[in-house]
Amino acid sequence: MAVFVVAHGAWSAGWAWKKMRPLLRERGHELFSPTHTGLGERSHLAHPGIDLEAHVADILAVLQTEDLHELILVGHSYGGMVATVVADRASERIAQLVYLDAFVPRDGESLLAVLRDVVVPLYYNRDRDGLPREWIARVKRAIRTLGWRFSADRMVKDYLLKTYIPAAGGTSSDVSRT
Repeated sequence: MAVFVVAHGAWSAGWAWKKMRPLLRERGHELFSPTHTGLGERSHLAHPGIDLEAHVADILAVLQTEDLHELILVGHSYGGMVATVVADRASERIAQLVYLDAFVPRDGESLLAVLRDVVVPLYYNRDRDGLPREWIARVKRAIRTLGWRFSADRMVKDYLLKTYIPAAGGTSSDVSRT
């Protein structure tokens, strides 16, 4: 049996992973997807002081409270930042770290630095007509190459077949393709 813990993205919450739970349980695995403080069903706890450290503390608390060891930590989107810090602070509990469409920071790099130095300048770099041409080109390229792939049902199935089952030591042939 494998135990998965998901650090979800900034525009999501633990509930976004609920379709994965029964699929993994059917195969003898367990999935924890705690919601970060201030997001989703915990939005009532939002305040200006919530930061990466708060979200790291959320995941570390689950590892400790549930007494989880030899787990597979999955960082999705912004959760890659969270998972990186959790993996550093609780390495003795983690068997594998998986980044799923995630920010993967270099040592000491913040999400703010990535956004400030790479992403945001593309948007604000305007031409004579006031258009962010490089940003538009990047968005069009993303839509052209990735847009057709986005469907929640397909994404759940892909996460299961390509990430969770292989990480747990199984193969995608262990899952019905219906």
